[in-house]
Amino acid sequence: MEGIDFCFLGENEFCPGGPIFTNHKEQNLFLSISRPVDVYFPSRKRSRISAPFVFTEGRFEQKKQASIEVLPDECLFEIFRRLPGGDERGACACVSKRWLSLLSNICKDELCSQNESAKKNTQVKSEVEDEEIEGDGYLSRSLEGKKATDIRLAAIAVGTASRGGLGKLFIRGSNSSQGVTKVGLRAIARGCPSLKVLSLWNLPSVGDEGLSEIANGCHKLEKLDLSQCPAITDKGLLAIAKSCPNLTDLVIESCTNIGNEGLQAVGQNCTNLKSISIKNCPAIGDQGIAALVSSATNVLTKVKLQALNITDVSLAVVGHYGKAVTDLFLTSLSNVSERGFWVMGNGQGLQKLKSITVASCVGLTDTGLEAVGKGCPNLKQFCLNKCSFLSDNGLVSFAKSAVSLESLLLEECHRITQFGFFGSLLNCGANLKAVSLVNCFGIKDLKLDLPELSPCNSLRALSIRNCPGFGDGSLALLGKLCPQLQNLELSGLQAVTDAGFLAVLENCEAGLVKVDLSGCVNLSDKVVSVMTEQHGWTLEVLNLDGCRRITDASLVAIAENCFLLSDLDVSKCATTDSGIAAMARSNQLNLQVLSMSGCSMVSDKSLPALIKLGRTLLGLNLQHCNAISSSTVDVLVERLWRFPFTGNLLEVLVSSWPPFPENTVAKFWFQLFREVPVSSLSISGFQFLCFCNHVSERDGWVAVFLEGWVTTTGLSIWLLLAVRLFGASSSRVLAVAASYTVCHDNLLFHEGLLFLSKP
Repeated sequence: MEGIDFCFLGENEFCPGGPIFTNHKEQNLFLSISRPVDVYFPSRKRSRISAPFVFTEGRFEQKKQASIEVLPDECLFEIFRRLPGGDERGACACVSKRWLSLLSNICKDELCSQNESAKKNTQVKSEVEDEEIEGDGYLSRSLEGKKATDIRLAAIAVGTASRGGLGKLFIRGSNSSQGVTKVGLRAIARGCPSLKVLSLWNLPSVGDEGLSEIANGCHKLEKLDLSQCPAITDKGLLAIAKSCPNLTDLVIESCTNIGNEGLQAVGQNCTNLKSISIKNCPAIGDQGIAALVSSATNVLTKVKLQALNITDVSLAVVGHYGKAVTDLFLTSLSNVSERGFWVMGNGQGLQKLKSITVASCVGLTDTGLEAVGKGCPNLKQFCLNKCSFLSDNGLVSFAKSAVSLESLLLEECHRITQFGFFGSLLNCGANLKAVSLVNCFGIKDLKLDLPELSPCNSLRALSIRNCPGFGDGSLALLGKLCPQLQNLELSGLQAVTDAGFLAVLENCEAGLVKVDLSGCVNLSDKVVSVMTEQHGWTLEVLNLDGCRRITDASLVAIAENCFLLSDLDVSKCATTDSGIAAMARSNQLNLQVLSMSGCSMVSDKSLPALIKLGRTLLGLNLQHCNAISSSTVDVLVERLWRFPFTGNLLEVLVSSWPPFPENTVAKFWFQLFREVPVSSLSISGFQFLCFCNHVSERDGWVAVFLEGWVTTTGLSIWLLLAVRLFGASSSRVLAVAASYTVCHDNLLFHEGLLFLSKP
């Protein structure tokens, strides 16, 4: 053949200039098609162009190869459903979006049966993998924001099919144009028949067709959460009700097109429904709620109704048919009047009710509250929030009738005064253990001359937060009524002074365990001194955040008396280096968490003391400590950062120093998520600390992914991490795939991937 000669210079290079073979006239390499055309078939396999060449008139053309892509979808579908296992189908799904789409539309019953041995091996393998990931035998997946797309759902459907199937799916979408649609839900429905939990949030493109696909393919569905899905109507909920009889939990929030018809269908078909939560659905009224509650009278245990256009009728139905209800939440029911609460309490159906929360319901008055107390003999927890028409008389009457009450929370109930608060304590039953009073501006510090009454000996926890009228007089009376307090929170009470708190300490017979005095700006060292002397043997948690009159004297008292103290917060107090040194000198103090945020008088001189305290510390907060330099923080991180055998890690939080630029602000945070077989580690560091995306572990290997420039110091830290967390051996580093450079004898890795073997 005359014309063009080629020369092959290397393994992957093909260029003109010489003959391909020494004997280029060898006859078996040519095939004559016609007189002017010869086809040349070289036997060499490593040429870049492996297809035959057609030479004609000084030119050559490459013939088109046959491709599987020319096959229609029907043929590919038949091929895919005959693949022997899930791993093979998963590999095919990675080829193209077309293949992924086809594979995701194959139902489980459409797969051709495998031989018994292969089927058995696949089943055993999937069971082992599932046990590593989820204790209940099913996989869990979550998509949020821009990651919530149909393509990802299809990949999840194909990828989880061979590993026991998807059991839980949470989708938190966005308003992007490429969000989840019925196509993605169809893939889940066909590939994940074992789905039991489905949560759809903020998915405007998902309508009745998508939900119907789930209903047709996921008959084992038990929990359904529909939030901010305006395209879903009663039709979609009707499909779920008919096809998913095992439904036990239903959440509907901000679905404007779901109404009474859908709830009626759920009530008729889902006889195992145990929990319902409906919020901000304007189309839902009394008919839907009544049908749902009355149909599940013997199994429904949790009812949550928020911001609905329901009236007294719904509460009457709950009070009569809620025979199994144990938890009831009623929030922002503007059309419910006093009559509704009265009828609910007298319905005699809430005999098993243990917890009730009523918030922003103007219809709750003294009469209704008393009826609820009498009609719920087993009520243990009661929370009232923003009930503006509730007064002292109603609260006292409720306390008398609710004999089983254990916990009472009053928040923003401004008509409740000192008489109602102390009256409820005096008239409560013998089971009351915790009382919280939050943002109640009706409390005034009045002097009350109460007769000698039996104290509330059952009360163990008391919390009073942001009640500006609560002062020394109220606190002194409280100390007499509650001598067995163990947990005491007095937060934001600026009217309380040493005299009031000392009265509480004087009458407190049980040892205090947790004390929160944050924001009590008028308390001084005297309070801390007396408290540590009398209760230092039981005190475990002490919060003095914002107590500006607390000085080093308090820290000295703590160091001498509080040997069980594990959590101490002295943020924004007048402590100095001397106080920190005093705590460090104590040989019996075993602090685990120390917060000194905003202590401007603590400086670099405290470095030795902090290092000594760091022997037991798991958390150290130095935010806004302007007198501590960045070099001191570097030393602290280097000396204190470690991996205890308990799995906890020292957490040093240092930020917001005005003298330093933002990129050098020292902030070190550790977060550990153990999810086998993929373990995630997220560390945001500074200076020499490496930045990590995640750590994965598979088949006895540990892969550490590093981003950014990592020095040898940072690399050694990661070796320590792998050894302590995964049992990898630092002496058996198999490979380091990274681009690196040497700078002053310091090896720098950039965007490296570090592999270590298990010991």
